[in-house]
Amino acid sequence: MPTTWITICDTCKRDDWAERGAMATDGEVFAAMIEAAAAGTGLRTRRTACLMGCDHSCNIAVQAAGKLAYTLGRFEPSAEAAEGVVAWAMGHAASVTGQVPYRDWPAAVKGHFVTRHPPLPEKDG
Repeated sequence: MPTTWITICDTCKRDDWAERGAMATDGEVFAAMIEAAAAGTGLRTRRTACLMGCDHSCNIAVQAAGKLAYTLGRFEPSAEAAEGVVAWAMGHAASVTGQVPYRDWPAAVKGHFVTRHPPLPEKDG
């Protein structure tokens, strides 16, 4: 089974970021929460400087070779959201295609899907 990756935008800032006087970006806070929630699950996490979904922050992508890939956003950086992302990503990892049945979606991810991408072809041409 291919490794499922959660890529977390660590530069995401919610609209009220400056007014809150936050010392870390919302993306950095959310990334740390997701990394902690994913520890020991077999999922891999990585941070990136930008997923170009600034209107949808906080953003993450869930991907694995040969499977559907998803971008999710509009998260509050919370433990509940991080645990929901990890639970859904575990379903992605267990699925042959990457598609997770809606009935298995944690409440914390419902309404947060932004895009879905088909897997890249295995051969060029």
